[in-house]
Amino acid sequence: QALSEIAGMGGGGGDLQEMRARPLAERRVDMHGFCNPSDFQRSPYLSARGNIANIFRGSTEEGYKAYHADKYDEDKNPNGIINFGTSENKLCFDLMSKRLTQTDMNLMEPPLLQYPDWKGHMFLREEVARFLTYYCKAPAPLKAENVIVLNGCGSLFSALATVLCDPGEAVLIATPFYGGITQSVFLYGNVKLVYAYLDSKITGTSTRPFQLTVEKLEKALQDARAEGVTVRALILLNPQNPLGDIYSLSELRDYLEFAKRHELHVIVDEIYMLSVFDESATFHSVLGMDRLPDPQRTHVMWGISKDFAVSGIRFGTLYTENQDVANAVASLCYFHGVCGPVQHKVAQLLRDRGESVAPYWINQVYLRANHARLKAAHTYVTDELKTLGVPFLNRNAGFFVWIDFRKYLRTGTFEEEMLLWRRFLDNKVLLSCGKAFECSEPGWFRIIFADKTHRLQLGMQRIRKVLEEREQEILAEEKEQPCQSDQDGKADSTDEVIFVSRHQEPTCASSSNLGDLIGLLQQQMRSSDWLQKNTAEQFA
Repeated sequence: QALSEIAGMGGGGGDLQEMRARPLAERRVDMHGFCNPSDFQRSPYLSARGNIANIFRGSTEEGYKAYHADKYDEDKNPNGIINFGTSENKLCFDLMSKRLTQTDMNLMEPPLLQYPDWKGHMFLREEVARFLTYYCKAPAPLKAENVIVLNGCGSLFSALATVLCDPGEAVLIATPFYGGITQSVFLYGNVKLVYAYLDSKITGTSTRPFQLTVEKLEKALQDARAEGVTVRALILLNPQNPLGDIYSLSELRDYLEFAKRHELHVIVDEIYMLSVFDESATFHSVLGMDRLPDPQRTHVMWGISKDFAVSGIRFGTLYTENQDVANAVASLCYFHGVCGPVQHKVAQLLRDRGESVAPYWINQVYLRANHARLKAAHTYVTDELKTLGVPFLNRNAGFFVWIDFRKYLRTGTFEEEMLLWRRFLDNKVLLSCGKAFECSEPGWFRIIFADKTHRLQLGMQRIRKVLEEREQEILAEEKEQPCQSDQDGKADSTDEVIFVSRHQEPTCASSSNLGDLIGLLQQQMRSSDWLQKNTAEQFA
């Protein structure tokens, strides 16, 4: 309904100011950061729902479509777009292509070419249960009957939203978050999202930027209920996309206890659980907890697209002890099934134990190499950002860095953020802007670093070019139209957390390193206007 009104397809028309003024319940799905939906013409060939789906595709995939039309290729298209926007691991094709073409992968038996149990072949579900028991450090063996297999976690979000919520009801999620969830829960189920807004300031009980606390969840839930919105579930992303945060056991317990108090289902997305690439960081799975506060309302998702660098193979899995939920989701697996030969390949991949009890190839070959490559790529990109004096969150999980480009926005608006995003795209590098993650602060961007060195180098050169040009433009603008200096609402760089060290458990002693210190000093020198105010002419 909200999208229909925004697009002028029914209801009260499509004025953006009017839409912003509407109450929370009517503006839960909001994509005007990418385009004005009124720019889209209603198709006479589509239903209202079809037109809404069309708007979603047009508004959220502009950069993605531009990239596919003009892909960078070192030989064939060296001036094409480098994709630092799509969260894919492009570092392990050699390892995965070799493993997936070995002889044990090429089995073809009659059951693989026939209709399966819609929850997935039992041989695969047993393997998934054993795999998750091992890597999630479950206190007791997980059960195959609690495993469901679908073609990706997007389908899982869609199915869970449909069976847990009625149309028009909502799910609670902290922002910024992976924006694809919005359309996953909305397009089929007409389920909305309620936002718990996180920000970069460290206030109250927070100890790090963008920290999720129970207080913020409580406020978002109560605000929604005050406006008549029924909230049925909470989504947790762990590790978090785009922040890279890893929740501690105590944090996870607090979130789950909060959900239990309010009788909310908890959907925990652990899609990056094996992409924690630094030994100083420890991932804790919900399935590894000794006791779940509300096991019948706790549902855990994982898939191979991120951790095994095969986003083109659509495979996701749900673990839930609630058989009502499992059976309801299974009825939708008819639309979202995984083909038999792929189920066999995934089972072989997950069971690769060699002669050891632990998965031999996975641990000794793949994960060891993948983590080393991720760490090297992360180090390269963050070192470049430090050289540029750009603040960022320094985390150790996932494929992304959450970057603070606020100093390149003169007015600090989402419109200006979009202009900067398009400027990067015009210079043939695709990033993701904060609006795509419903970030509450304009100027934050996500960059994907899980890429080959030559593309990282060229992409960072293009980013540097845009930022240096923008820096010069802002200086020229300020000379023509001076800002109100310290009264204009912009925080001084010394008040900000510049290079946020990796999050550690409270018991660990925090330590700064020389690289962070150098980066801090470089950033302060770049952000200072001392050189502009104290020119050689003035001294003379």
